[in-house]
Amino acid sequence: MIGTSLCRWAISYCAVAIAWLLLAEGLMVAGFGFPNHDIGGPDTLVIVHMVCVGWLSMALCGALFQFVPVLVARPLYAERWTLPALALLTLGLTVLLAGFLALGGHFNGPAWLLPVGAVLLIAGFALVVVNLSMTLWSARPLPGPARFVAGGLACICVTTAFGGMFSLVLSGTAAGAQWPDLLISGVPIHAIAGLGGWLTFTAMGVSYRLLAMFMLAPDGDVRLGRLAWLAGITALAVGLVGGVLTFWRMTGLNLALLLAGPAALLSLAAYGRDVLGLYRTRKRRALELNTRMSLAALVSLAAAAILGAALLAIGFFQSHVGALAFLVAFGWLTGLVLANLYKIVPFLTWLETYGPVMGRMPTPRVQDLVAERRALKWFVVFFAGSWAATLMLLLDAALGFRVAVAAVMLATLGLSEEFIRARRLADVAEPLRLPTGAAMPHLLVSRN
Repeated sequence: MIGTSLCRWAISYCAVAIAWLLLAEGLMVAGFGFPNHDIGGPDTLVIVHMVCVGWLSMALCGALFQFVPVLVARPLYAERWTLPALALLTLGLTVLLAGFLALGGHFNGPAWLLPVGAVLLIAGFALVVVNLSMTLWSARPLPGPARFVAGGLACICVTTAFGGMFSLVLSGTAAGAQWPDLLISGVPIHAIAGLGGWLTFTAMGVSYRLLAMFMLAPDGDVRLGRLAWLAGITALAVGLVGGVLTFWRMTGLNLALLLAGPAALLSLAAYGRDVLGLYRTRKRRALELNTRMSLAALVSLAAAAILGAALLAIGFFQSHVGALAFLVAFGWLTGLVLANLYKIVPFLTWLETYGPVMGRMPTPRVQDLVAERRALKWFVVFFAGSWAATLMLLLDAALGFRVAVAAVMLATLGLSEEFIRARRLADVAEPLRLPTGAAMPHLLVSRN
């Protein structure tokens, strides 16, 4: 990784993503969206897209632009596309959310807001997908973690395609009128491809590489990694094809989920087993905070898998899908992203600031850019709040949910301060802070 070119806008993606996360948490604390409003209503769709597109997808794109070149030992195909993609995604999400707010009666907006927002998002994700796909294509045959990313990129294409069709239906256009049942049968496809494929499957691949790199562990078990990938791809294919067949009234969604479920659980089990192997074979014996918190996120993933299977078995999946989605989005994905950002932000800052002078004068360690004991309390509050919020949703306790999310938001604010302190080198001892030849990094943009 030393000497690797830094993606100029990767930090910018993370900063924009955290802003969307805080805004979504603030709205949930205020009682906006589910569970105070219908789970499929416009207000809830605002929250869902802030979290899944604004926060998780934006952060994931920034991480992929920096680390896909590391995964495949090839330069990013077109770094000049990263800023236009960021602008399109931000503008597209803003317009889309305005469309949802208009649909919910919060203001009188034109009908074209939803489709225009969807088109802008599709354009932004197209730049992301082409850029990363061409980078992966140049490195065939792909190593194991990169295959997960390739599968995730295919899933975001499905997700955005259905999202575009939903925008036409919701806006009442003549084209959307051709799919009167799309919102009923298409939403599960959209969710499986987005939450399961793009976000979870891609996060699995990236975490393989990051955990091994940050723990100084050898690569994972090839057989377990292949099993996790094959089982995951099979689950996604069965779920997505089953969803399409449901749309054409050729089969039922429950049948597709029952067929895809065992493969999904096998994939997660193989992935979890392989990651635990990384922990056991690591050379860095003292676990840093980011790896410990990644393990907490993996516990949330295991809990989500068990909860989903249990809800399906007892027939309460539909009525408690909101609790399951929250646990996946916050306990697993948000927890994993925040844990890795706690290492990625100081790591990239260290490379940018001290990489040019390394070997010529004393420099601090990466861990000297952070204060783990101070940050630990924020992670504890975050995971405790996420798990408590999930429990409140299972118990239909709306007020308790808002209180729990308030704790999550407080923790997010605390961790955001930690990221800013790392960028400003605030915790580095003065003699080593800025040696001759090193320059203070910009807060939101990296130097190439």
